[in-house]
Amino acid sequence: MIFSSKILSQTLTQICKKKGVSHIVISPGSRNAPLTIGFTNDSDYTCYSIVDERCAGFFALGMVQQLKKPVALVCTSGSALLNYYPAITEAFYSSIPLVIISADRPKHLIDIGDGQTIRQEHVFKNHILFEANCKEGIDFQEENENSINHALDTAFFQQGPVHINVPFSEPLYDTVLKPLVFPKVVSIKTPKADFTTTNSVLEIWKNTSKKLVLVGVLPPNSIASENIKKLAEDPSVLVLTETTSNLHHPSFIYSIDTLLDSLTLQEKENLQPELLVTFGGMVVSKKIKQFLRNHPPKNHWHIDPLVAFDTYFVLNKHIKQDINSFLNKVLANLPETKSNYQTYWTTLFSAKKQKQKAFEEKVPFSDFYVYSKICALLPQPLILQVANSAAIRYTQLFKLPKKVHVFCNRGTSGIDGSVSTAIGAALHANFPTVLLTGDLSFFYDSNALWNNYIPNNFKIILINNSGGGIFRIIAKHKEQKEFSTFFETKHTLTAKNLCEMYGFTYTVIDEKENLVKTIHAFFTKNNTPSLLEIKTPNTVNDKVLKDYFLEMQH
Repeated sequence: MIFSSKILSQTLTQICKKKGVSHIVISPGSRNAPLTIGFTNDSDYTCYSIVDERCAGFFALGMVQQLKKPVALVCTSGSALLNYYPAITEAFYSSIPLVIISADRPKHLIDIGDGQTIRQEHVFKNHILFEANCKEGIDFQEENENSINHALDTAFFQQGPVHINVPFSEPLYDTVLKPLVFPKVVSIKTPKADFTTTNSVLEIWKNTSKKLVLVGVLPPNSIASENIKKLAEDPSVLVLTETTSNLHHPSFIYSIDTLLDSLTLQEKENLQPELLVTFGGMVVSKKIKQFLRNHPPKNHWHIDPLVAFDTYFVLNKHIKQDINSFLNKVLANLPETKSNYQTYWTTLFSAKKQKQKAFEEKVPFSDFYVYSKICALLPQPLILQVANSAAIRYTQLFKLPKKVHVFCNRGTSGIDGSVSTAIGAALHANFPTVLLTGDLSFFYDSNALWNNYIPNNFKIILINNSGGGIFRIIAKHKEQKEFSTFFETKHTLTAKNLCEMYGFTYTVIDEKENLVKTIHAFFTKNNTPSLLEIKTPNTVNDKVLKDYFLEMQH
């Protein structure tokens, strides 16, 4: 085996191996040569080469999402490191353990005009859980070992991004046949989350007749089936889920905006919960955020071992517990609370969904129509990666099959890395993977297709309405002259040439007729990565969506 002659490289690669970090995403460079040599010459590591660091960051994030363990990113010095930042912020707010390893110049070369040199220490300080700023030289060996151990343990146990900055002086490419150091691998004690479900918690739960359970982003199969059943059977519990909740039951309301839109003041007061219980990550629906801020509960508990956000400004208890542990306790052997809270709202929701079914049969060719057909025709089992903006908001309106597992970068809700994340996830997913995306998100991250690891069964469905259609829906002044250029950002791009360049099978359709047939055929092609581009009109979508919510009024 070949090792870099740099002691810091040997230290880092050996500790990563013993800690269980085995997947390494490397972007090319010279200053990181000692790290590249160390990782790629060790068969215990699986290494990936991604040129664009922004794409690499999201590619690694998608890998973590499916592997459920940290993945390391390795880059050279200078601005290369900053391109990881969008993925780091997403990882920070989505509790995803990324390990960022940056090569650096030695300290005496910083701020003297040397090339590819920036101030790398503390560069991510607002959006990481720990940083290890290593120092070159054997005199700092113990300090470096402790910092690296601490960083990796933090990523594993606190579930978030960490940064390890490693300076290397020249020469950078020298190798040795045996390691010069054998670093200590120790476990750094990190505070463990613990919360005992107190009698006061149980008492409030038992005596509350209007309990609203709101579920954000959750990995599939997070909640035990017995707990799902018990929640559904409690008449005092109303469960609101989202596409990204990956939680299914006939008694759960899966389209929050459909329920909330056009409620009367009296209905809003009736829906106002006495107790709000939240778990999972970020929530997509703006309507539920507005509703709960205007109609706050007496109590808001968030269940999570690590973090809690006061999204509705009334959080009064962070229960640091695994969700199933909490549910096992509050749902066990408690007398049933008399209430019609669940029945009233599920009955109302069922009536609205019947109206939606009728609306879907008469709706013209539009984004709404296309998303309704896609959601109904998705094969199972499937990993569905959804881009942000219009794509995730439209999917919220439709019921997805139970074995379609949904993922979306909701930590910061950016459009910047959707394609890269989907490809990283597809590489390690147990099921075929489909990315559902709008045009701006797709073209923004088109460098993601410059990737040698795309599985043959990976698919992209691109809804191209020639601009940022979401702004036509949310903006109030669409007729102003700057709207189409600076908000909607109209364009005439298609994915055809990109598909030819990157070896994707390309299909395009721009009409209602044959859409269902085309989608069916698209899902049968698995010999090469494939892309279906559906071109929709850009001027009717806002009216169709407005008409939908008018139709849902009762």
